[in-house]
Amino acid sequence: MTTETVRSKDGTTIAFTRAGSGPALIIVDGALCRRDFGPAGPLAKELAPHFTVFTYDRRGRGESGNTEPYAVEREVEDLDALIRAAGGSAYVVGISSGAALALEAARRGLKIEKLATYEAPFIVDSTRTPITTDYLAQLTQLIAENRRGEAVKQFMRFVQVPPIGIFVMQLMPAWRKLKAAAPTLVHDITIVERYQRGQALPADHWAAVTQPTLVIDGGKSPEWMRNAQRDIARVVPGATTRTLAGQTHIVSATVLAPVVVEFFHQS
Repeated sequence: MTTETVRSKDGTTIAFTRAGSGPALIIVDGALCRRDFGPAGPLAKELAPHFTVFTYDRRGRGESGNTEPYAVEREVEDLDALIRAAGGSAYVVGISSGAALALEAARRGLKIEKLATYEAPFIVDSTRTPITTDYLAQLTQLIAENRRGEAVKQFMRFVQVPPIGIFVMQLMPAWRKLKAAAPTLVHDITIVERYQRGQALPADHWAAVTQPTLVIDGGKSPEWMRNAQRDIARVVPGATTRTLAGQTHIVSATVLAPVVVEFFHQS
């Protein structure tokens, strides 16, 4: 597949790939992921028989640029540029923090036909420890000091990867890719941290979302994550929920794809 590019509103180059045929569908990845590293590739392969699937490197990752200073609005503009390249409207699938970004884009009125989200990592109650008030500042400082490995480890501890898992990660070839993307952890935490404080989501924040929205979680995901998805469905007008039996936050593309296809093909 050939890499294409589109220019965002602030001039940043965003790299993307398209595959398949049919209505346009854009996958928005989560933290540390890019087109060739993470869930987007396998999911795109499953969806390509039904849609023209766009996968892209979010700014600061892979072959995309990273114009400073960062703001959530710039990432929304990146997605808007992709939607324009896709023909002016698209279905959108957001995964993890990419789900939070996709919800923000829908709230801001982007031409999203339908939206499917998988486990936006919000913390809405006391079933797990919320983010600390200084977490983002500490992460930003680690990146400023070019301590990328430490930044990745700090993030992995926050998302509850066991210490042995973090140790093993550092011995694997993928660790280099994780460190390369470490500065973009600041982007993802900037998007989600206001919704990780152990409080119910604001009732009116997503009131402007008019797109049919499906909020998906995994049946084996922890209680706090599943509670967050129910709260998203509570505050997004008309949203429906779906639980994928046996799935965790690392969702199988072969399980997720049929649910997405069914939802987007509904009239």
